[in-house]
Amino acid sequence: MQLPIQISFRDMEPSEAIEAKIRERGAKLDRYYDRIMSCRVVVEAPHRRHHQGKLFHVRVDLTVPNGELVVSREPEDHHSHEDVYVAVRDAFDATQRRLADYARRQRGDIKIHAEPTVSRVSKLFAEDGYGFIEAADGHEVYFHRNSVLNGGFARLAVGDEVHFVEEDGEKGPQASTVRIVAKHRD
Repeated sequence: MQLPIQISFRDMEPSEAIEAKIRERGAKLDRYYDRIMSCRVVVEAPHRRHHQGKLFHVRVDLTVPNGELVVSREPEDHHSHEDVYVAVRDAFDATQRRLADYARRQRGDIKIHAEPTVSRVSKLFAEDGYGFIEAADGHEVYFHRNSVLNGGFARLAVGDEVHFVEEDGEKGPQASTVRIVAKHRD
């Protein structure tokens, strides 16, 4: 980080222990992106009355090349934030995720999702709850009734087209997330 972390406390007394935890978590942000220009953290204890304890609000502002990342943990969303350390932890966990995503975009990394394989049901043992799919290259892949999405196992018949994702099972290739391809009616 190019500048030291700026920490502010609002509606509460400053705490050296909380400040130390924030500095410790802030120092780890360089692992995710090493060009952070500045980091500002605000810890706030809202002064309005609550039925239970105070809920702490933590906001982390990072200045990075070409932008700013802001992460805010709203206390209304997380009742565990009655503990300021939990609120700080959650805010920095979210900041790490946002910073890692930002770093990936800066590097041009793009997630590539595999196209689902389109194949046909080759064997079906309905009473036993399993079957086999013949993949595009001709090998057979086992599937279980629970692998068929939306409870579609009962609607399957030999020859139906399906999309699936192949995984390694205990006894060989296995299909997961089997989705029935919509049948066209003439």
